[in-house]
Amino acid sequence: MTLLPFPQLTDPSVDHAIQAIVVGASTDTTCSTDLAEGPWTFDSRQGYGPGSSMGDVIPTGAPRQGELPVEYREADENELDARIRAAKATLGDRVVVLGHFYQREEVVQHADYVGDSFQLANAALERPEAEAIVFCGVHFMAETADLLSRPEQSVILPNLAAGCSMADMADIDQVEDCWEQLADVLGPLDAADEAGRVPVIPVTYMNSSAAIKGFVGRHGGIVCTSSNAETVLEWAFERGRRVLFFPDQHLGRNTAKAMGVPLEQMPMWNPRRPLGGSSSQQLVDSRVILWHGFCSVHRRFTVAQIDQARAEHPGVRVIVHPECPMEVVDAADEAGSTDYIRRAIDGATEPTTFAIGTEINLVRRLAAQYPQHEIFCLDPVVCPCSTMYRIHPGYLAWVLEELVAGRTPNRIKVAGDVAAPARVALERMLAAKPRV
Repeated sequence: MTLLPFPQLTDPSVDHAIQAIVVGASTDTTCSTDLAEGPWTFDSRQGYGPGSSMGDVIPTGAPRQGELPVEYREADENELDARIRAAKATLGDRVVVLGHFYQREEVVQHADYVGDSFQLANAALERPEAEAIVFCGVHFMAETADLLSRPEQSVILPNLAAGCSMADMADIDQVEDCWEQLADVLGPLDAADEAGRVPVIPVTYMNSSAAIKGFVGRHGGIVCTSSNAETVLEWAFERGRRVLFFPDQHLGRNTAKAMGVPLEQMPMWNPRRPLGGSSSQQLVDSRVILWHGFCSVHRRFTVAQIDQARAEHPGVRVIVHPECPMEVVDAADEAGSTDYIRRAIDGATEPTTFAIGTEINLVRRLAAQYPQHEIFCLDPVVCPCSTMYRIHPGYLAWVLEELVAGRTPNRIKVAGDVAAPARVALERMLAAKPRV
């Protein structure tokens, strides 16, 4: 993987856009003016913070970030930029910074690798000489990097409060209980039929905790990303009569539907209801059992937004992420992972108008990188991912300068009993290469 260039042809900064809205210099709207404040303002509060997930219920005991030293909270953008660059120069090859596509521009510009979750999972393997991996993303991504990196490497999450509301929608106790209930209905879940297939193969989306990945590894399952979900489901159907897919119902439904699985064979599992809210017969007849989880970013996109985009921009090309609801994916021209969206725009040879249904930081960055196209977000309200937005350049400067001083803050370490089976599930994922 190579560093993706993001030339600053126009201002891609979501933070600048929000600040302009708050002071009245822009007529755009935002879902929360609190986004203009530093994330440390919210680190001591219960919740995911302002943004798309601010209405989601956070689990009790979710990680909190300690107080950021005042010098980083009060530093302006230029000072933080200079301090980050100086610390990186001092550390050299001892550190590698990974940045997810959904990170704010002020953080992404310092990343050595930029990509989606699948790409960054691979990138963690590409710098074995680095002593520290600073993961500018969310908690489950840092856990995955720890699982895939060498034991002596330290994986650091700049803000421990950068979790994921979707990942939190399936905890290990709920999944274990679901597995037991399925066994009551389907019989022993490790008993293969004459074709060698077991009753259920568990498949977890990358957006899940290490504990969930460990569960999947222990029970013959696999991890998927939005890039390789179809390949993973094919793998699972070769080994099981049905799939338990969690935590994102929309990715599971959209992928399986595109593969020809009827909707009536995809019952929902609500962990708060007996048998997930389905009948025993529905579970017996199922091909894919969908967990009742979702991404709050992608749930914001609607068919009405697509209709409006088509009315105002004749010939617009609409591309959405497969975490969007089924009716939105069906109404769009295309659906694909964040990297699919980037490659689709990069491959357009003629000036094109694109309406994109994914996180606003990536959309604005693509609009800046490809000025020959008109690129805009389907959702007109500026509402970034609440948890990705918790990573601020102040936190990045702090962790890098701590490393320069010989200290390792915010290390993410997965316990050994979880790590071993989780690695098995991840290795299966990495072997399931997505189609190009």
